[in-house]
Amino acid sequence: MNRRDFLKSVGLGTASLTLGSSVSASNLFQPKDRPNILWILSEDISPDLGCYGTEAVRTPNLDKLARQGVRYTNAFTTSPVCSASRSAMITGMYQTSVGIHHHRSHRDDGYTLPAPVQPITEYFRQAGYFTANVKTAAPGVRGSGKTDFNFKFKKPFDGSDWNKRKTGQPFFAQLSISVTHRGGHWKNLRQKLKDPVDPAKVKLPPYYPDHPIARDDWATYLDSIQVMDGYVGKILKRLDDEGLTENTVVIFIGDHGRCHVRGKQWCYDGGIHIPLIVRWPGKLKAGQVCDDLVSAIDISATVLKIAGIEPPNYMEGRVFLGPDAKKREYIIAARDRCDETTDRIRCVRTKRYKYIRNFMPERPYTQINRYKERSYPMLPLMRELHAQGKLTPVQALFMAPRKPDEELYDIQKDPYEIRNLADSPEHQKTIKKMRKILDKWIRDTGDKGQFPEPESAIQPRDLDRIKEDRKRP
Repeated sequence: MNRRDFLKSVGLGTASLTLGSSVSASNLFQPKDRPNILWILSEDISPDLGCYGTEAVRTPNLDKLARQGVRYTNAFTTSPVCSASRSAMITGMYQTSVGIHHHRSHRDDGYTLPAPVQPITEYFRQAGYFTANVKTAAPGVRGSGKTDFNFKFKKPFDGSDWNKRKTGQPFFAQLSISVTHRGGHWKNLRQKLKDPVDPAKVKLPPYYPDHPIARDDWATYLDSIQVMDGYVGKILKRLDDEGLTENTVVIFIGDHGRCHVRGKQWCYDGGIHIPLIVRWPGKLKAGQVCDDLVSAIDISATVLKIAGIEPPNYMEGRVFLGPDAKKREYIIAARDRCDETTDRIRCVRTKRYKYIRNFMPERPYTQINRYKERSYPMLPLMRELHAQGKLTPVQALFMAPRKPDEELYDIQKDPYEIRNLADSPEHQKTIKKMRKILDKWIRDTGDKGQFPEPESAIQPRDLDRIKEDRKRP
């Protein structure tokens, strides 16, 4: 393959991916290079960064990382909740294909992945890499050490820091940042910032009420991103200080979308659309923007290829860099039980359209979920305003007593997914095509969401709540 053919094979959106001046297609993935790989996951974030055009937020370190690498605008997770999403990413498999699709399932029943599926860290270990789930991220920064896998595995990582590796040994490191995950620590975030986000300047999605509580909550979310950005800056400085920058591939992503009403746990873009930035010094030309569709499970296949490890044939993730890159026409995402809240939703997302199938439409968006009840200030606000008749029709959609059987959105014209076109006569050809894609995917992957979840797989607390909710009138 010559240089021209290679550039065509990895075209990025409207512009081609270009390589560093000393790199050719033939040596892009040579095992002798054996680069380090640092995979940074920020919890519960959508592409709400300065480099993605988000107003009010300031993310200088991630903006710089984007200028030094490639920023992807169409990256999506396969699930809108952490345990299912992370389980899929670490295996390169749809969580629904291997029975790890229900949130925080299989914690006590000893469930293991079906052979030959295994975490990608095992392939790195076999290739001589040191694998780390980083906790000592940088001075003043700790990684959460979160795995949250919905399966049992003896030793997914070798240690908690890449500095434990042997001299000259390359490393694959996962580093999770939890400050962006909603929790009690959000109450003190403003104290950590010299210039916190002004709630008056945030731009709320139209499906939220323009209310001080909503603005303050959204501003706090952006504040958490600003704190996280500072952590990323310190982590990247550590690479500089240790002389590792030039031989380390840095991948920054979210583990799923933002932790807000209509975001996390939902298949709307707010729940599955994530930032993705890749920096590979000397290999990828800096400052590129790519609009190719990328699924988070593709990252697993790609980092294996970067390390000179051939991704196993069973893996459902695709390599998205280099001469073996395979572009996607669409991505698939799935939501199943989250905490005690049972539901089943599937979606197909192309660059233009989003198709959602609600398998349990009789269950409302606001069915009981205690995590959200105690953590989402916008949820009781919207209930109160809805009772008072003060929500707009768009805002009231989420308060409906049931969900539509099907949803179809033209993302280019309707990026907030608020105008359902499922019954539109002029879109029947599109929705029929999307139905066929989803039906085929369910068959081909053996989507295990079709089958009842055994009670043994559910955490006792969630099982008790499920049984309690079944008794409700």
